[in-house]
Amino acid sequence: MADKTIPGNAYEFSVSELSMALKRTVEDTYGYVRVRGELGRVSRPASGHLYLDLKDDKSVLNGVIWKGVASRLKVKPEQGLEVVCTGKLTTFPGQSRYQIVIESMELAGVGALMALLEQRKKALTAEGLFDPAKKRPLPFLPRTIGVVTSPSGAVIRDILHRLRDRFPRHVLVWPVRVQGEQSAEEVTAAIKGFNDLAPDGPVPRPELLIVARGGGSLEDLWSFNEEIVVRAAAASEIPLISAVGHETDTTLIDFASDQRAPTPTAAAEMAVPVRADLVARVLDNARRLVRAETRKVTELGARLEGLARGIPKADDLFALPGQRLDHASQRLGLGLGAATSAKRGQLERVAGRLSGQVLASKVANGQQRTQDLAARAARAEKRHLTDLSGRLAQAGRLLDTLSYQSVLSRGFALVRDEKGAPVRGSAGIGPGAPLELEFAGSDKLPVVAGETLDKPAASPKAKRTISKKRVAPTDDQGQLF
Repeated sequence: MADKTIPGNAYEFSVSELSMALKRTVEDTYGYVRVRGELGRVSRPASGHLYLDLKDDKSVLNGVIWKGVASRLKVKPEQGLEVVCTGKLTTFPGQSRYQIVIESMELAGVGALMALLEQRKKALTAEGLFDPAKKRPLPFLPRTIGVVTSPSGAVIRDILHRLRDRFPRHVLVWPVRVQGEQSAEEVTAAIKGFNDLAPDGPVPRPELLIVARGGGSLEDLWSFNEEIVVRAAAASEIPLISAVGHETDTTLIDFASDQRAPTPTAAAEMAVPVRADLVARVLDNARRLVRAETRKVTELGARLEGLARGIPKADDLFALPGQRLDHASQRLGLGLGAATSAKRGQLERVAGRLSGQVLASKVANGQQRTQDLAARAARAEKRHLTDLSGRLAQAGRLLDTLSYQSVLSRGFALVRDEKGAPVRGSAGIGPGAPLELEFAGSDKLPVVAGETLDKPAASPKAKRTISKKRVAPTDDQGQLF
């Protein structure tokens, strides 16, 4: 560099040279640092890297967590957390800024977590996720129980042992990590997975869920304070028991669940009753039922005996009706005899009126009446026919008088066109048109219309006429036109 220096002038760096020099200086000087601050902006792009801000009351430091490191963090970065970050400082020449590349992160204190927990609790409470009205009752004796916990811990063994002692049930275990970065996602997926099972599918759908974990610090139990876990528990259609930590430990899933158990063992006790107690209760109820039935039968028997004493004997009940039946039977025989005698007398009186002479007289009278009616009908018919004959003769004479044949008999002729229709005038008849003349006695003569002849001027009132073609005269008929 000294060779490039011009005496009396400063060395000219390029922008890239100066940026890389600063980068090496910062990384060599601050290759390992621990920084305490409050997390500000936290960005999670699709690449998987995390970009955040560390700040205090005066300054802000940009930070980046590469994808491989982000999946191993014990603390999930969230805005507002006070943390201690370990890493190295470097620069980003593209934007002339420096940043810390974080390799590990831990909470700065329990107070920060408690403040974040209280803030999240208030927000979820305002949404109604912890509303007691939404709590569902637990089933009395579920056939299948789903357990969300670590399969390798003592929690699942305690739950199975307690269920076996109280009332053995079919148990489905969904293995999850109960601590660490991926714990919240796995617990959420397990709750949703149990709810998505079909009721009649190959894997039975649980009727009750238990989310369990052993005791630990606030940081260890933080997965069960995550918002996704709380929302999944509140949205579960299957009743859910939360058994996270010991009796003094409280997480947000406890408020969203339908029932909170102080320990996983207590959750198993809430899930099922004691079988021996149920058997004893059933036997006791059976004995009480038998005693109650015996007492009831005894009371009803005594009451029946008391009522029976107030009922009269059967002989007393049927004595009076039997006596009335005997009297009615005796009167029935006498009544039948009297009725028969009366009806026989009526029949004899009627039979006297039905002699043959009376019938013959009535038949003769009927025949005479029939003959009289027939004679009257014949006379009426003859008169009616005579009247109709007179009316018909009169109509015939009128028809002859009004018929055109009578007109033809007086020397007139009827002109018809080629269709046989009468011609009432010369209008519309051209020369050469075939015509037919009909005379009296149905004598018909075919003719043809002739040319129009010259005619003298007519008077104003004279009608216009059309002359016809002359027809050769015959022996019995003169010229017509």
